[in-house]
Amino acid sequence: DMDGVVAYVAPNDVNDKEDSAYDRFFRNVGTQECRDKLAGVQREALIRRAPLQKKYKELADANGWTFNTVGSLDRAYEATVMDYTFAFWQYSLLADCVDIPADAKKATDEDIWNSVDAIAGFSGYIDQGLETYTPYYYQAGTQLGSPDIKQPWLGNLSRYGYQPPRNFVPRSIPMTFDRGAMRDIDRWVKRNARQMMYVNGQNDPWSAEPFRLGRGAKDSYVYTVPGGNHGSKVSGLPEAQKAKATADILRWAGVAPAAVEADPAKAKPLAKFDTRLDRRNGEIERDEATLRP
Repeated sequence: DMDGVVAYVAPNDVNDKEDSAYDRFFRNVGTQECRDKLAGVQREALIRRAPLQKKYKELADANGWTFNTVGSLDRAYEATVMDYTFAFWQYSLLADCVDIPADAKKATDEDIWNSVDAIAGFSGYIDQGLETYTPYYYQAGTQLGSPDIKQPWLGNLSRYGYQPPRNFVPRSIPMTFDRGAMRDIDRWVKRNARQMMYVNGQNDPWSAEPFRLGRGAKDSYVYTVPGGNHGSKVSGLPEAQKAKATADILRWAGVAPAAVEADPAKAKPLAKFDTRLDRRNGEIERDEATLRP
């Protein structure tokens, strides 16, 4: 057993068929200006499918990329573009919106390509990019569930919609979804959570459906990092909350000094900052593959 659990940015998709929380999130996250800029680039990437896919094919041929799992270059291209807005809020901060083309209609093909590639990553849905994440997509399609977002600003530009995890796992691997898996976990957390801490990011899409504590939960807490993305941590919380959370973690581990027991505001991490292991507030290293919790 564990002395305590700190679950960072953990999604809780209890009903995989009901994802309106994600749609509400994308209607309100950040600022209208930033949302409009992202939508503009996403639309242009689909409108300019032909010239940008030519570049994609050249890149795939040069690197030996294949598209057997997702089915075609066209499907991989669209899946990447459909992830663009989600991936921005997952990996970036509101301040990063300054790097998004201000007027997508006037942007060059290269500008559109570079923005989508930098944020969503065109290597994410090639076979070589999917292989590492097959276990995640398998569990998402059999237990965890996954978001199905509408993105109405795209109109009828999408050919395939927001593709499900089944599309990203080789067909040789059978998948059957267990509708009771996350319901069981959600129910257990509400009724039986002990010494559990959930840390969410205000601007992280995966926090749109968070875990919530019920009456049966004891000595457990839910925090939200203001403006935080998928890299949100205890260190990014407001000072009072950070001190309380740190004090609780030390107490759970049985290493809280007497001064901290008396005054949680005096709590500090016991280990020194390690540049190889630790990352600063809200930062997250993004690889070139696509989004996942």
